[in-house]
Amino acid sequence: MPDDEMTVDELAARAGLTVRTVRFYAGRGLLPPPRLRGRTGWYGPDHLARLELVRELQALGLTLAAIERHMERIPDDASPEDLALQRALLSPWAREEPERLDRSELDRRIGRRLDDEALKKLAALGVIEQRPDGTVLLLGPGSLGTAAELSALPLDALIAIHESIERHTSELAAELQRVFQDTVVRPYRERGRPPEERDALLELAVKLKPLMIHSLVESFQRAVDRAIRQSTSRD
Repeated sequence: MPDDEMTVDELAARAGLTVRTVRFYAGRGLLPPPRLRGRTGWYGPDHLARLELVRELQALGLTLAAIERHMERIPDDASPEDLALQRALLSPWAREEPERLDRSELDRRIGRRLDDEALKKLAALGVIEQRPDGTVLLLGPGSLGTAAELSALPLDALIAIHESIERHTSELAAELQRVFQDTVVRPYRERGRPPEERDALLELAVKLKPLMIHSLVESFQRAVDRAIRQSTSRD
């Protein structure tokens, strides 16, 4: 028996999951069948790499149905190295876990007492999510202070602003992801995944998110300046 083969119990332990969860994923087609010897199923590094990829997709907020669609596109004979590359390229984009706060801690972070209307406005901006138990999930810690200042605007205006930003940034993010896949990842795969390029690709993937965010902020600031100048010249 190869040294890297595992029973389902060993696979679950390596992946940080329960055996029940591993069997559930296998039943949904997220894992290829194990290699059978007698009545025992044996799993390899490829199965472990798939489970780690599933967890990365979950960290990105994908639903189970979306994860299933993604995994269906991966050939059953995909190597652990290729699966690990996919996971590494996704890791920088994984969202931060939301932080649960009580009202007093949220007030302390902002520096003033928030009434219910202010909480509705923060929720409309996508910065917090109110929970039935009275606590809040802090979804965007970096924008909390700015959002609190914006809460002076009418609720309808905040909802419209948030919807506009979400719509345009979602489209932009999808386009930039396609560009990265088409111009960087696909040529790398077509060249046969040269080992000497792999580390450079992974390093680029880690740096890509902050670089793109910085570029987006700078570009948006210039666009706002242009819009103000054009509006002023028309007046």
